[in-house]
Amino acid sequence: METLTTNPRFKNAAIVLAILLIALVAVRIVRESKEISYVGAPENMQNMITVSGKGEVLATPDIATFSYTVSEEALVVSDAQKKATDKSNAILAQIKAAGIEDKDIKTTSYNIYPRYDYQSSSIYVPGKQILAGYVVSQTVEVKVRKLETAGTLLTSIGEYGADNISGLSFSVDKQEDLMRDARDKAITDARDQAKKLANALGVRLGSITSFYESSPYQPMYYAKDAMISASVANGGAAMAPELPAGESKIVSNVTITYSIK
Repeated sequence: METLTTNPRFKNAAIVLAILLIALVAVRIVRESKEISYVGAPENMQNMITVSGKGEVLATPDIATFSYTVSEEALVVSDAQKKATDKSNAILAQIKAAGIEDKDIKTTSYNIYPRYDYQSSSIYVPGKQILAGYVVSQTVEVKVRKLETAGTLLTSIGEYGADNISGLSFSVDKQEDLMRDARDKAITDARDQAKKLANALGVRLGSITSFYESSPYQPMYYAKDAMISASVANGGAAMAPELPAGESKIVSNVTITYSIK
């Protein structure tokens, strides 16, 4: 008796069905692979060019900034505070007499802490800490807008007892305006390069598709011929230091992408 497995017709039908299944699976795989390859791709791809531009602005600093510290010590906190306050007031009076406004004077730190001495009567007896006094310390930051007075001011406050006069640095007051000028120059530079490139390629520039700015402000100070003139403090008793004004360079780097037609 002939079974289904030995029937030639059944074998042929099975083979045809297997071929159809393989073909359907292959078609589906090809379709899915095409869909994956286009995931995230825009329907209408635009041709684009990307250019970079650089803009620089040079400016002579018009602000000098420095800091100083007033420090006093006493066995009683209130005594140390009074001594520090008297010295600080004398220095502040000198600073204001030089034309420095209140807005350009600020306290950056004020500290009160005990100071101990270590005493030991014998190498065989453990030593102990003994209170030596209380220290009151105040640090003040000052901005000088008349650079020609900076050297004299540094000398005078040192003579009034200021400690740790440091951090003298130069900066530009209207920094944001200069940053905008540098950025405008960088954009103009990038636009000119884009036009030249478009002409060389025989295409026309379209709209801007992206804009990026890096390192909008990079100050670099270097000495120049202009110097703050030295002056004599206290009737010629001491010479004020000569302070190079220098120059600051503000740099803007931009990257712009244009569509092309």
